[in-house]
Amino acid sequence: MLSRQDMILKYIVESFIKTAVPVGSKTLIEQYQLPYSSATIRNEMAALEEKGLLEKTHASSGRVPSSEGYRYYVKYLRDEQQDVDSQLKMQLSLIIDQHNKSIEDVLKESCKILSHMTNLASVVLGPSADQEHLASIQLVPISTNSAACVFVTDTGYVENKTFVFDESVNMNDVKKCVNIINDRMKGTAISELSDKMEIVKPLIQTLIQSNDAIYRAFAEAFLKFTSDRIAFYGKENLLDQPEFTSDLSKFKKLLEFIDSPSKMRDIIDSDESLDVHIGKDEEGNGFDDVSFVTKKISIGNDNEGTITLVGPTRMDYDRIVNALEYLAKKIDEIYNKESERKEQSDEG
Repeated sequence: MLSRQDMILKYIVESFIKTAVPVGSKTLIEQYQLPYSSATIRNEMAALEEKGLLEKTHASSGRVPSSEGYRYYVKYLRDEQQDVDSQLKMQLSLIIDQHNKSIEDVLKESCKILSHMTNLASVVLGPSADQEHLASIQLVPISTNSAACVFVTDTGYVENKTFVFDESVNMNDVKKCVNIINDRMKGTAISELSDKMEIVKPLIQTLIQSNDAIYRAFAEAFLKFTSDRIAFYGKENLLDQPEFTSDLSKFKKLLEFIDSPSKMRDIIDSDESLDVHIGKDEEGNGFDDVSFVTKKISIGNDNEGTITLVGPTRMDYDRIVNALEYLAKKIDEIYNKESERKEQSDEG
C-alpha cells in the first residue's frame, strides 16, 4: 500500500510521461478517481515540491516531476511486475530466436526495434578492449593485389578489413603475415595488439618481402580494432520529443555525447546489472532533462556489453526496464547456453 503522497507522486509521474503536460489536482481527480478534495491534493503536491520531488512550472498551476522525483519513482514506485509489452516482446523474440545470427547482429537488430517501439535512441557499447582477446585472423583473397581480412575475438565479435596493396606485394607474403599473427598473437588482449605487433615486427621483416607495406597495413588495422566499439540507433527519434525540438543546440550536444565511447562509459559505468541515470548526478555528469537506462548483456567468456536507451527524463521507465530485462534474459538463455554446450563438446 502506498502512502497518499507516494500515490500522488506516482500518478503525476505517469500522467506527465504520457502527456508532457504539467499535472494539476483536477487532472489527478478526474484521471484516477482519487477520493480526496482538490485542496488536500494541492497540499500534498506542495509538500512533494518542498521535498524536491516535484517542480512547479511558471506557465501552469500544475506540477512536473523533478530529476529526484523520477529517481524516487524508479526506485520505489514503478510497477516491477508489469508484463513486457506484447508487441515489443513478439518483435524481439523474432530476432533473438534466430539461432543462426551472431550475437552482434541480434544486438543490432534488437536495438533498432527498441528504438522504433519506444521512440528513443539506443546505444550498444561493446566490451572495453582489455576484456576481449584475439581468436583468429582469416584471409580471403579478392584479387592479385587485394584481400579481405576477418578479425575474430573470443566473444564472437567479427570485423572485416579490406587491404589493397601495390603490385610489389605478393599475396603469399600477406598469408605468411597472417600465419605469424595467428601463431604468435592468438589469445592476446585486444588492447595489447598494437604493442604485440611491435614485438613480432622483426620476425615479419626477416621472413617476408615487402614487409613494410604489409606490416603497416596490419598495424593500422589493429589500431582501429582496439578502439571502443559503439553503435547508435534511432537518434532521429529524439527530435520527436518536445524536450529537444525546442532546443537544437541541446540536441546536437547530446548526439556528440552519445557518440563518444569514453563519455558514455563514464555515464553508464556501474556495478549494477541495471542502471538508471536520470538528469545530472552529484558530479555534474549528464544532462538536466535526459535519462540513460542501461542494461548489461552477458556475451560469453565473462565479457559484458551494454545496451542503453536514451531519451528525456519523461520516459516510460516501466516499459523500458522490462523490455531490457527481457532482452538480456533471452540472450543469456540462448547464446550463453549454446556457448556452454560448445565448450562441453570440445572437451569431450
